[in-house]
Amino acid sequence: MPDSRPKVDAPKRSGGDGVPEVFCSDEQDSIPIELERWRRLAIDALISQGIRGACELSLFFIDEETIADLNAEHMGKSGPTDVLSFPLDGVEVAETQGPGALTRGPSRPHPDHDDMPTLLGDVLVCPAVAQKQFPTHAGTLDDEIALLVVHGVLHILGFDHDNDENLAVMRAAELAILTTHHWGGPAPDGFQQGHNE
Repeated sequence: MPDSRPKVDAPKRSGGDGVPEVFCSDEQDSIPIELERWRRLAIDALISQGIRGACELSLFFIDEETIADLNAEHMGKSGPTDVLSFPLDGVEVAETQGPGALTRGPSRPHPDHDDMPTLLGDVLVCPAVAQKQFPTHAGTLDDEIALLVVHGVLHILGFDHDNDENLAVMRAAELAILTTHHWGGPAPDGFQQGHNE
């Protein structure tokens, strides 16, 4: 069966195929990371939420010390965390398409779309923290990293889990993306989106 997803081998700008650009970098050495695989999942997450055109996101895999420093500096929390998201140009709901369906996109167009993409932001994932928490969370390291990538991308797009309603919306979006683009079917037994605390 041919792959019907848009090709992503060459980043495109405005007027191209409409596929957002995702830059990936592995800046840690504790867990082997398949950059192209996680890049593809981030692109699929963006496209699934209606992101098209000249947009750019960065996805970094970093060590515990670096994410702990960033967690303290930006979130006021001590110790390492699993994922941090830093939106840049931001997104907002652009329009509704039927009941409950939202299209999200950059909140402001870039003044010169032909030359510069809209910078969506940076997602930072810590594989070492994922390694420690997957047994009581997603169930496997692979599923944990997939969940963290998708979770981080959704935060860039304005999703949050600051109350029960927003949490339900965000978890539904995560599960839909993972079901379609990570597993290609239903979630495996033992997969959890929430932490056992």
